[in-house]
Amino acid sequence: MSSSPFLQSLCEHMAVRHYSPRTIKAYRYWVKGFIRFHDRQHPSLLGRDAVVSYLTHLAVTQKVTPSTQALALNALAYLYNRFLEQPLGDVSAFRRSKRQAKLPVVLTEDEVRRLLAELRGRRKLIASLLYGSGLRRIELTRLRVKDVDFDHLQIQVWNGKGSKHRLVTLAQELVAPLRLQVEQVHTLLLQDALVEDYAGAKLPGALERKYPKASKTLGWQFMFPSSRLSHEPGTHKLRRHHLDESLINKFLRQAQADAGLMKQVGSHTLRIHSRPICCDRIPISVPCNARCCVLASNPHPGSGDSTQQAIQ
Repeated sequence: MSSSPFLQSLCEHMAVRHYSPRTIKAYRYWVKGFIRFHDRQHPSLLGRDAVVSYLTHLAVTQKVTPSTQALALNALAYLYNRFLEQPLGDVSAFRRSKRQAKLPVVLTEDEVRRLLAELRGRRKLIASLLYGSGLRRIELTRLRVKDVDFDHLQIQVWNGKGSKHRLVTLAQELVAPLRLQVEQVHTLLLQDALVEDYAGAKLPGALERKYPKASKTLGWQFMFPSSRLSHEPGTHKLRRHHLDESLINKFLRQAQADAGLMKQVGSHTLRIHSRPICCDRIPISVPCNARCCVLASNPHPGSGDSTQQAIQ
């Protein structure tokens, strides 16, 4: 079924509507599972009852989480409502997965300092950006060199959650290590340019056709590139992709263990702390929706009340 014309047609239907590759992959997975669950019958021959029984199976037998069950429902809703144009109607009769709300993990400034003290080089810079600018993990890995505005201490986030763009603040203390990171990216670019089949960084949308030389310019390179070149799925072009986002949580967990922290630390954990006093760092026209160097909750004089002390 991996080469099923039906599934391929579904993926193409989503691609032309600008769904992200991750969403296409996830929807394809759940539609494929739905077809297999019903003994490989064509979805057009099935309907609402089949969807309800599959979603109930996921909750009762597979014991999936509510978010996973909701993703499967979204995939099947797209399949019927938009691809097959056979509206499902009310499918609320299925057994829903239940799980208690997860309590947030909040680190103190001292715990953040201890965590960052266990990191070095690029890993420390990545963790500092998660904490200081409030970036999501995928937003950080997709960051391009051109997205960092050193003069105005801003970072441009393109197509973030909900496909929205926004500006976040950049702590002054991260300017120097970021400039060093840009130099390292430039060195990699010069090395890659010597490779005969190198196609440059992947550009969003149709920009590569519009600006054919842009993919090999420094500004469009990923700020945190992969350690090796790889062939792009589908086109097989040789490119240097961005850092694998799964590596971030792996080294954060290792740093947590090395720092002796009892709390579970992930990339999202570093985004949770008090609202900063940083509005004087950015133009009035830009909403302050990110973390900066001075926290609103000043603990005790001399005990460390800024991101600068945390990242040093």
